[in-house]
Amino acid sequence: MKIVVFNLIWVWSLSVAAAEFSAVVPIHDKGAQTFYVKGQLGSLDATEFMLDTGSGYLVINQESLAQLKESSQANYVKDIRGILANGDEFVVPVWKIASMTINEQCVLRDVEAAVFPGKTRQILGLTALKKAAPFIVSFDPPQIVFSHCDRAES
Repeated sequence: MKIVVFNLIWVWSLSVAAAEFSAVVPIHDKGAQTFYVKGQLGSLDATEFMLDTGSGYLVINQESLAQLKESSQANYVKDIRGILANGDEFVVPVWKIASMTINEQCVLRDVEAAVFPGKTRQILGLTALKKAAPFIVSFDPPQIVFSHCDRAES
């Protein structure tokens, strides 16, 4: 009897854990073990974001910020001191982005983004990833499984 009860509890816990995840998003390897995901900032055109769990912030470029500001989809939050991998330090403005959609599936709201100069590569970092946590990054198959996303409208 104890074994049957244990098995029922174990099966139930697996179904609860499986039901918790709301979006499975493919990631794409572009070489050098660098993975990218399709994303959209607010109402801007879709673009690619490099997946970087070591980046504390979603990183967007000045060009994207300018477009978001034109349509009132970004608000200034603060400046932070950034440190690059080579040790260089610089001041980076942080803006709150009204919404970000990942792969037309997962909508995240009020995401803080560090803004880098020019047309620099955009990075899917922890301020965005934490909004959908817990999440699982898998390389076989290459995907991210998010738990807490709003569904994108069709």
